[in-house]
Amino acid sequence: MEYISVFDMLKIGVGPSSSHTLGPWRAAEAWINSLLDANDFDLVERIEIDLYGSLSLTGKGHATDMALILGLSGCDPERMPVEDIAAITARVSQDKNIYLGGLKLVEFDQSQAIRFNSEFLPFHSNGLKFTAILSDGNVIEEIYYSIGGGFIVQEKNDQQAAEIVNDKTYPYPIAKATNLSGYCKTTGLAISDIVFENEKVLRSAEEIDFELKRIWETMLECMYIGCHTEGKLPGGLNVRRRAYDSHKNLIGESTYSTKQEWIAAIRGTEVKFRQILKWVSCFALATNEVNASFGRVVTAPTNGSAGVIPAVLMYYLVIENHEADFEHIKKFLLVAGEIGSIFKKGATISAAMGGCQAEIGVSSAMAAAALTELMGGNPEQVMIAAEIAMEHHLGLTCDPIGGLVQIPCIERNAMGAIKAINAAELALDTDPENVKVPLDKVVNTMWETAKDMHKNYKETSQGGLAIDVALADC
Repeated sequence: MEYISVFDMLKIGVGPSSSHTLGPWRAAEAWINSLLDANDFDLVERIEIDLYGSLSLTGKGHATDMALILGLSGCDPERMPVEDIAAITARVSQDKNIYLGGLKLVEFDQSQAIRFNSEFLPFHSNGLKFTAILSDGNVIEEIYYSIGGGFIVQEKNDQQAAEIVNDKTYPYPIAKATNLSGYCKTTGLAISDIVFENEKVLRSAEEIDFELKRIWETMLECMYIGCHTEGKLPGGLNVRRRAYDSHKNLIGESTYSTKQEWIAAIRGTEVKFRQILKWVSCFALATNEVNASFGRVVTAPTNGSAGVIPAVLMYYLVIENHEADFEHIKKFLLVAGEIGSIFKKGATISAAMGGCQAEIGVSSAMAAAALTELMGGNPEQVMIAAEIAMEHHLGLTCDPIGGLVQIPCIERNAMGAIKAINAAELALDTDPENVKVPLDKVVNTMWETAKDMHKNYKETSQGGLAIDVALADC
């Protein structure tokens, strides 16, 4: 049975899109490694890339071309200084060559080498083909698909693409929500405990804690930067950053010099229902404004929905439980990751396949479930929270104006976070015996809805707001 780790669902990367930026970046890295493994790398004289479907139609707005250049250059999206991105891509564009894998200079005229094709490949909406022209006259082609959340698969033949699945044995194999709830009933363990035991097959408890801390610190840094950066977002829509003004109004005259002091200052602000709504929205907006600015974020489960989970977790830390520590953060992230993996296995987390219900809807379900466990909910109520959150995102389209992850994407993160908190509260007041719609049913319904949705509403910028709102009006 396929196992998807929490660290597959929550990846550290660079914005603005996990499917259109991080995925192609990782595909470029994978392709270079395949050339090295086949001993063809030293023979490469020139390279070309063809983009297809959604990856082509909204690729420029999602910085797919920039991501490919960075991936081909051997840059690491988790650790490279994001302030170096502009200089690296500018040099490649100007010099018309690229240091392939950071090892070898080859010809690369970006305007000719990256081709945007409107047709769709059969396996997935986000297809890309890498072509290497070798010095011995041979030409090597490989096709990859970016299937959402930074996940990629390589096409094995014309009819099938296969994803790498590890063959380890896990104590609690999970394909559906019913598997997870069944383990909780038979063992008496919380969902986070079940997930932790599975994760220990892949890495030590100490490594798990280290990586979860790194994920949370990245989320926290992202919110902090977003709350303290003003101006307009790049891309041509002239979208003004709103988190800065919102944060300034909310924080008042508080002073601080570190992120921890910042958290303490937030806890000390006047807490009313309206202020809570504003704070949660501020955290979500801050994260996705950083994402839209090619900043470092955590896919949760995608870049376009990166603001929901940190906003809800921050809500718990600064509003619900001032005594919360890393153990609470750990439980939250473990539960969120597992719920996301259930949606990925049973449906999709790709907006190009399922619309925005697959991104904001899934992230809201992940956050709702995680918050419910921290608030004392039992495993059944955790599942109920995830179901409620997704149920009220069903059918949500993906129609980014100008192909940018800005309108309506940024605001949708704020809405998804608020819905997650609401779903958690509803679930905590629900008797599991009275549930009419189990989580697995809503996962299946989301997938069926995705298949029925017109392709224009699946991250193509060919429907909805993307065509009804003129770019000139922005």
